[in-house]
This record gives sequence, C-alpha cells and structure tokens, in this order.
Amino acid sequence: MTTPSPTASLSSGPVAPPVERAAFLLDFDGTLVDIAPTPASVKLEPGLTDTLLRLRDLCGGALAIVTGRPIEQIDHFLPGIPTAVAGEHGLTLRRSLDGAEEPVTAAPLPRDWIDEAHTLIGRHPDTSVEHKKAGLVLHYRACPEAEEPFRHAIETWLSGQDVFEIHPSKMAWEIRLAGIHKGKAVEALMAQPPFAGRVPFFVGDDVTDRDGISAARALGGMGYLIPDDFPTAHAFRSWLAHYVETA
Repeated sequence: MTTPSPTASLSSGPVAPPVERAAFLLDFDGTLVDIAPTPASVKLEPGLTDTLLRLRDLCGGALAIVTGRPIEQIDHFLPGIPTAVAGEHGLTLRRSLDGAEEPVTAAPLPRDWIDEAHTLIGRHPDTSVEHKKAGLVLHYRACPEAEEPFRHAIETWLSGQDVFEIHPSKMAWEIRLAGIHKGKAVEALMAQPPFAGRVPFFVGDDVTDRDGISAARALGGMGYLIPDDFPTAHAFRSWLAHYVETA
C-alpha cells in the first residue's frame, strides 16, 4: 500500500483523512440507511455491515454512530458494529462496545404533553409518536398536512418554559431537552480513546447534523452533509465502500 497523503481524495466525493488517522462519526437515518415510512421499517443495504466492520478495524475502533435514535435501536440494526454510540442527539452515550450506557439525568416530559401527542396522532391517520428518554417525536411523513398542526401544538406546550425545545427534522417535529445536540456528542467522543488524537470525519443528512458537522470542523476535521456534499445517502455509502476497499 502506498504512503497516504494528509487527506485521501477518492474517485468522486469529498476528501477524507487516511484511515489510520481518522475517527468516523456517522449519522444513521438518511446516511447509513435510507429514510423509511417509519423508524422501524428502515433496511440495511447489502454489504453495509461488512463495510462498517472493516472500517472499524482499519481505523482502530474509532467508529461511532451519532443519531437521534435511542442507543438500543442502533444495537438492533447494527449489533456489535460501532465502537461507540451517541443516542438521542447526544443525550445518551456509550463509549465502547463492552461499555455501559452512561446514566442520564433528565427532566421528565410532562404527562399531559404525552397524552395530547397521542390525541393528535389519532386525528391524523398515518402519523406516529416516537417516545424517547427525555422527549418525543411526531412523525408525519405519510401525512404532510399534519406538519402545521403538530408544530402549533408543540409550540403551545413549550410556551413559557426553557427546559425543552422544538426541533425540525425530516417530516417530523421533535421535542428534546434544551442544549442537547450532536456537536456536544462529537466533542465528548473525540475527548477519549480510541477517538482522541484522530481527525474527526462526520457525515449526516439533516438539520440536526449541522452541529456535528460544525464540531468536527472546529476540531480540525471534516464534516459533510447529504445532499450538499454527497448527492444521496446511497452515494455516500458507495463512497464509503470504495474508501474502505482502497485503504
């Protein structure tokens, strides 16, 4: 294998650090898998598991998934693959394959918000509510007309308090604790082995990933957004497979 340059430019797509110097921090939905009608219905593209396992080995274990999903959902779809997982935009963190999920101290979501969320989805067919440790998501991918009623309801609930915030996502509105974002998750992961001392490489697809991109760049690394830097999630996965094959 030839001696790598400071960054590796592949046949198409952005540059990346040499794999022996890189730390990979990757979003899940819309990046490693295509967006699906429901969170449970996503499918792994053939070959992705092998690509991620080889990537993890090549980069000395510096592979993390940084996601809005709970950690246990990543374990379901990618069992035993990422070294670390930052779940719920960094609210929860597990730093190693054999490590425990770090305890979370979080304010509980008011019960009346939860009840009203279920009432809302009952009024709008093909919508759903996703519960998290300190928040919830109202999904309306199959019912776009629910976007504004959902937003209005959440803004009404959040009025007059500063503990929770509303965040837009792809065909969804999310309530989560104020100050929680993927940028802080990237910083926390990069502060400890096997990530510390490496060049962070973050890829995501949504507005919630912009904080991760900014943090990776601030730490001297690279951050890319689909479709700005890769036209599609499939294009990124093809790029990643080529990166691994030629490392």
